[in-house]
Amino acid sequence: MFIRFITTGGTIDKVYFDDLSEFEIGDSPVAAILSDGLVNFDYDVVPLFRKDSLELTDDDRLMLKNYIANDDADLYVITHGTDTMVETATALAGIPGKTIVLTGALSPARFKTTDAVFNVGMAVAATQTAEPGVYIAMSGQVFPADAVRKNRKENRFEKT
Repeated sequence: MFIRFITTGGTIDKVYFDDLSEFEIGDSPVAAILSDGLVNFDYDVVPLFRKDSLELTDDDRLMLKNYIANDDADLYVITHGTDTMVETATALAGIPGKTIVLTGALSPARFKTTDAVFNVGMAVAATQTAEPGVYIAMSGQVFPADAVRKNRKENRFEKT
């Protein structure tokens, strides 16, 4: 089994420097999460973007879709900011023969209390068990991309 991880930025990759700083997108912690998790499968990590999801454009989404459609892997985990994760998942629909799971974090992976590690683990499991299609793994659940929304008030993802 081989999983290709594609990083796009978002909260999962954010770094906080000091009290006067804003969060900035840093290097993705995905490789470290997988190494710390002692995973026993082949993978690579492809950094495609380093953007807050609110800065992702339709052209960025098309570039991501074309990358996956023309790539030789079958299983993908995409780390992504949560604000526009559903929009990107929708844009990736229709790529035949690929299982694509988007995930991210509601707090940076570098924080002591974060959902990042759990979400990456959920996404890895989903790529191995779900039929080809596009999914979102967040809030302890795996959702079909066309049946999920982010509830900003409750700070979680839920079924639509």
